[in-house]
Amino acid sequence: QVQLVESGGGLVQAGGSLRLSCAASGRTFSTLSTYAMGWFRQVPGKERELVAAISSSGGVTSYADSVKGRFTISRDNAKNSVYLQMNTLKPEDTAVYYCAAQWSTAWGLPRTHEYGYWGQGTQVTVSS
Repeated sequence: QVQLVESGGGLVQAGGSLRLSCAASGRTFSTLSTYAMGWFRQVPGKERELVAAISSSGGVTSYADSVKGRFTISRDNAKNSVYLQMNTLKPEDTAVYYCAAQWSTAWGLPRTHEYGYWGQGTQVTVSS
């Protein structure tokens, strides 16, 4: 089964940048190349929100309107890793960020509720 571990969170001033990483592993895990990946975020009292997603091939991506032009999702299947580059951060971006995975086709993007594997999350705090 796939295990995901996020890292790279922290405290930054508004306008700053952070790069989140997600490392995948597992006893029966062979390659990340068959999994679509997503980054989600959540604040207390609110539903988890899809921030960005990338197909297993890396050829298709999608972003929440609130982060378009500021965040970039990428992957390195050889390293079994997925990344989220966050630029021009705003206080509204403050949340716990989660990495998620789901087996999919090369060009497919799972729906939010379809992701079956989740990391523990990493805190991102943006001060004003």
